[in-house]
Amino acid sequence: MCANSAGWGGIAIVLIGALIASPPCYASTFAEMKERNLERAVCGIKEPIVFWFWSRAAGRPDPSRLAGLHNVEDISLTTKDGRTLRGYALKARSFDNEKPSPKGYLLVAQGNAMLADQILSSFTEFANAGFDVYIFDYRGYGRSEGKRRLKAIVSDYSEIIEYLNSLQYPAHRFYAMSFGGIVVLNALKRKLGDYRVVIDSTPSRLSDYGCPEAFDPVRNLPEHGLNHLMIAGSKDHVVSPEQSKELLEVAQKRGASILRDPELSHPFMDRDISVHKRRMKAVMAFLLDG
Repeated sequence: MCANSAGWGGIAIVLIGALIASPPCYASTFAEMKERNLERAVCGIKEPIVFWFWSRAAGRPDPSRLAGLHNVEDISLTTKDGRTLRGYALKARSFDNEKPSPKGYLLVAQGNAMLADQILSSFTEFANAGFDVYIFDYRGYGRSEGKRRLKAIVSDYSEIIEYLNSLQYPAHRFYAMSFGGIVVLNALKRKLGDYRVVIDSTPSRLSDYGCPEAFDPVRNLPEHGLNHLMIAGSKDHVVSPEQSKELLEVAQKRGASILRDPELSHPFMDRDISVHKRRMKAVMAFLLDG
C-alpha cells in the first residue's frame, strides 16, 4: 500500500516515512501523476472556484425528472484516468412492432450549470426520429466523478465521442450549448465521419479569461464548416452577441450556417416557450437534414 501525503506542510516527513515504512509503489504513483495532470487547472487559480460555483448552480440530480420517459437507459463510461461519468441514453423509438435500428446518435453537451436529467426530456423528438440521444453529467457534476476542470472535461468528451463512434452508428450528431460548445469544438478536432454540429450561444474565446489560447472555440473551428450551424440570440445576457461575434464571423467565412435571432436568449432560458420551440425546431432541422 502506498503512502499518501496529508498536506504540503508535512510533505518531507511523509515522504521520508513512506520510504522507510513501505516499498515504492511505482504503478500507483504513475497513475496518480497522470490523474493529477489531467485534472490540473489550466485557467489559473480561479478555475476550481468558478467550476464549483457553476456546479452548485446546476443543483442535485433528480431521477423523478425522467418520469414518463419509457425509453431511457442509465449509462456510464469510465475514463482513462479512472473517473466514472454517468448520464442517460434516450433510445430511438419505433412505432411499429419491430426493434428500431437507430439512424445515428445525438450527443448533447449542455451548459455549465445544467445536469443531464434536467434537459433529457427536451430531446424526445430526436428519439422519435430514430436517433439515440446521449447526455452525460460533466465530470464532478451530478452523478459523475472527478474534479471539475476544463482540460479533463474536454478529454472526457473526446473519449465519449470515440466510444460512440466505435458503436458503428451510421450518423453522428452534436448539439452543444454555451460551455458545451467550447467542449465539443475542442473534442471534435481531427474527428472524421458523417457528422453535423450545432453550436449554440458559445463565446469566441476563453483566453480573455486566462485560459490557454488552444482552448478558444474560434481556434477550433474546422477549415470547412458546411456541417456546422452557429446560433446566437440578441437577448442572450449570459453570452452576449458581442462575445460570440468573432466565432460566428469566422465560421460563416468557412461555410457554416448562421442563425442570429433577435428573440433568442440563452439556451433553456427563453422566456417564451414558443421561442424555445422555434430554437429547437431549427436545431432539429439542421441536424436531421441529410
